Amino acid sequence: MREARGGVWTDVSARELRARVEDLAYGLGELGVGPGDRVALLSENRVGWAVADLAILLNGALTVPVYPSLGADVAGHILRDSRARVCVVSTPEQLEKVREARPGTALERVIAMDRPPDGGGDVLHVDRVAELGRALRARTPGLVEGRAASVDPHAPATILYTSGTTGLPKGVLLTHENILSNIRSVLSVFEIGPGDVTLSFLPLCHIFERTAGYYTMLQAGAVISYAESVETVPRDLVQIRPTIVLGVPRFYEKTRDRVLEAVRDAPPARRRLFAWAMRVGGAAADARIAGRRPGPLLAARHVLADRLVLARLRARTGGRIRFFVSGGAALPPEIARFFWAAGLPILEGYGLSETAPVIAANTFRHVRIGSVGRPVPGVEVRIAADGEILCRGPNVMLGYHELHEETAAAVRDGWFHTGDVGHQDEDGFLFITDRKKDLFKITAGKYVAPQPIEGRLQLNRLVGQAVVVGSRRKHAAALIVPERAALEREAREAGVHADDFESLLRDPRVLALYEGVLREVNASLAAHEKVRRFALLAEPFTIDSGELTPTLKVKRSVVEARYRSRIDAMYGDAGG
Repeated sequence: MREARGGVWTDVSARELRARVEDLAYGLGELGVGPGDRVALLSENRVGWAVADLAILLNGALTVPVYPSLGADVAGHILRDSRARVCVVSTPEQLEKVREARPGTALERVIAMDRPPDGGGDVLHVDRVAELGRALRARTPGLVEGRAASVDPHAPATILYTSGTTGLPKGVLLTHENILSNIRSVLSVFEIGPGDVTLSFLPLCHIFERTAGYYTMLQAGAVISYAESVETVPRDLVQIRPTIVLGVPRFYEKTRDRVLEAVRDAPPARRRLFAWAMRVGGAAADARIAGRRPGPLLAARHVLADRLVLARLRARTGGRIRFFVSGGAALPPEIARFFWAAGLPILEGYGLSETAPVIAANTFRHVRIGSVGRPVPGVEVRIAADGEILCRGPNVMLGYHELHEETAAAVRDGWFHTGDVGHQDEDGFLFITDRKKDLFKITAGKYVAPQPIEGRLQLNRLVGQAVVVGSRRKHAAALIVPERAALEREAREAGVHADDFESLLRDPRVLALYEGVLREVNASLAAHEKVRRFALLAEPFTIDSGELTPTLKVKRSVVEARYRSRIDAMYGDAGG
């Protein structure tokens, strides 16, 4: 593993990692942590996260990850609901959050990775716990190893609290075998080995990064490099030169937008060269996806395009990427094609917390842009009569923690009901339409799937975020958060001046720009899907404001309640 602090990278060898894990595992044992206990883990991505997680699991205890972006109220709910006895925290700021959330919980101990500014009080530093562990190991050798060997593969390994677009998060109980079966499935279709390096920046609290970017990489012997922060990812890509990177669609959209913005500033000849190179790269990618070799003329053009343009694009990611993986939300096909054309293949997959998570994935052998791939080995998929995607396999959760009715509703006759709507084509590729609960019906009786429309809106460089609304209204409408830098630049070039950003959003020339955006998107939509009205919002949806989950999913009910007056105004009155 590697991690950065202040731009300086530190390597941790496999031998050192194992020693740190075993010392902490024995230390937790000395503090009374044993099989079946719950240990909360509140930390940003770092080597210490993995050390704590593996030490917890070695004791037969359950890891309860807590997103560091959560407030003390939700963190307190997770601590209480899981009945965690111990909490491992990273920074002094996160420690303060735990102290605020602690009343009413079952916490007996708090362990800090960083030294508390006040000397600690009732908090033990992780190094002190490791010392206790070495002493216990000297007295009782083999204790932790015995516990690890006796763990039932079908026993819970973690309580994973879903980020929750409605209400408080639910605890998903995943077993060791849920996760291990998924690792085996992934490694049977992806070639990953000791020569690979991954850059980790998605939250380890999320099962996508945890299974695919952490456990799977450990199993394959790859090097895991923890980015210093999301903001340092462009720098870290160049420094670490990874071969595999996991990201969410927004990461790929932002990366593409930065490239296109730079091209927009280039002289006309260079813009034409870029467009030509991308067309050639796209044609070569189409051949690769179809499993055929490019013809001699295309191959020669591709060599030239690569030398002049495409290799420089790849250099921005370190120059060694074998493939990207996209998950967490639908990846717009246009984004996938852009990266494939640049020689940076994105393999899109699909899954949920409740399925540990991978259900389906595109691979180099079987890829279809716009789909989430075929079900991975050992996992079955079928489509219910109403279009809902059902999944069955060894990766399906044990259930929701102490929520028996919710578990019975979600898993019926062994089939997990994903809540997503989609279809499979004749070759078994799975396509996702939307979340079942997000579909809404307009007054004409037609259903509208908002996510694909929002994805198309957000492809425009002037759109940062979009939420499509319209339940029980005459037509669909959109709340749009402009991409501020792009809009301000466009306004300057058009000679539009305003005293502040909100005034800019009211300018008729700016409104006309976004009317043009809607026309472009509506051109490819069915009549009942077309977005007829929009409102521009000055402030982005954020985690802190409660409008986004920690995994950046929109909390639609929160957004619609907060902007009810703006939504009503788009329809002319409250009845719409």
